[in-house]
Amino acid sequence: MNTPAGVAFLAQLEPRTDDRHPAWLRELRSAAFQWVAEHGFPTAKDEAWKYTRVAPILETSLRPAEPGTSRGLSDASIERLIGDYGGPRLVFVNGYFAAEFSVLEELPPGTQVTHFATLLRADSGTLEALFSHAFRTQPQAFTALNAALAEDGALVQIPAHTTVEKPIHLVFFSDTGATPLMTHPRALVLMGAGSRLTLVESHVGSGAEAYLSNAVSEVLLDADAVLEHYSVQNESTAAFHVALLNVRQARGSYFAAHSFALGAALARQEVRIILEGPGAEVALNGLYLPRGTQHLDNQTTIEHLAPRCTSRELYKGVIDDRGHGIFDGRIIVRPGAMKTDASQTNKNLLLSQLAQANTQPRLEIFADDVKCAHGAAVGQLDEQAVFYLRSRGIPLAAARSLLIYGFVREMLDRIHLEPLRAHVERLVAAQLQVLEVAA
Repeated sequence: MNTPAGVAFLAQLEPRTDDRHPAWLRELRSAAFQWVAEHGFPTAKDEAWKYTRVAPILETSLRPAEPGTSRGLSDASIERLIGDYGGPRLVFVNGYFAAEFSVLEELPPGTQVTHFATLLRADSGTLEALFSHAFRTQPQAFTALNAALAEDGALVQIPAHTTVEKPIHLVFFSDTGATPLMTHPRALVLMGAGSRLTLVESHVGSGAEAYLSNAVSEVLLDADAVLEHYSVQNESTAAFHVALLNVRQARGSYFAAHSFALGAALARQEVRIILEGPGAEVALNGLYLPRGTQHLDNQTTIEHLAPRCTSRELYKGVIDDRGHGIFDGRIIVRPGAMKTDASQTNKNLLLSQLAQANTQPRLEIFADDVKCAHGAAVGQLDEQAVFYLRSRGIPLAAARSLLIYGFVREMLDRIHLEPLRAHVERLVAAQLQVLEVAA
């Protein structure tokens, strides 16, 4: 049932369809929008949303973004915000492809890296299954809004047995000005059998402007495909960010996701992994750093459907001031998924008396002959360690910085792409306000 705030929010929106869209897309957009109108937005009564109130989003007057060049952007200004990793780059500004900032060169034969606005209009159904999957399988309000309102997005298709040597960078940039906007970034990634790729997603915004970035990334890995995926969320400190990463893995495939959540006033990042084929492997790594009054919510689900699959998960949070960090992780082992090997760990470091952390690691096991473990910890800086460093002549601020940076260092060391690691290190140091000696 929709609330009055939800009804008012939807009243300013409508599904973006016309006769130029194929019939399947018109039907999907209408069904998705109608679902939100009937079911409404999540509330504290919904288990997966009990720590995250969406009222601040619904109470903000947000206007759908329109295509157009953003204010004062240049290649140099974008690279300062997102880094340069030496490979192909697709840039979207306020949800629309920006060719002038994109670089599509040095791609292997048969590899497709493009925006799909034109493809959607001409598509007779080849994109339907991938574009509609997230909404059709597990509908929720923000995923449905993305299906109903997304106008453009990235399509990355890697042929079988193809290795892309340089990383592909997808940039979703919000620059809204005085009027708060909502955008619906979308990425579709198809990895052929035996293919290999490193993919970076940057979700960034300028200044301290309010807007909503409602993102969905859909990833499909065929047998023995390998994908290293990095997501850097550094939105405006007044923005709202809601994101879903939905991944399906076939036999013998390997997927590693590295999530870094630094920006936004309120952000909720959900990761769903389905291990559909025997021997598939996944590694989820996450670092979230709320400070001030930031609210950063991490939701993960790893579903083991097939035997002999492996999952590893490590999320860490450093929470300062009145920040609120959330981790809710589920590992589900379905009947028949014998020989599953799964582990999940969440650690949180509180830097102030008012910092808040909620952690809920969960195992749901419906099969025999499995090895599963999970754990969580919440604590403050070790005062004995601080005292030890100070006794060696290190000032208090530097001692705290060293210990904080040591806590997050494990997550930074898992970034295999060196230019990205250097970029994230700078962002983390600025977010944590640690001293340069610690970096």
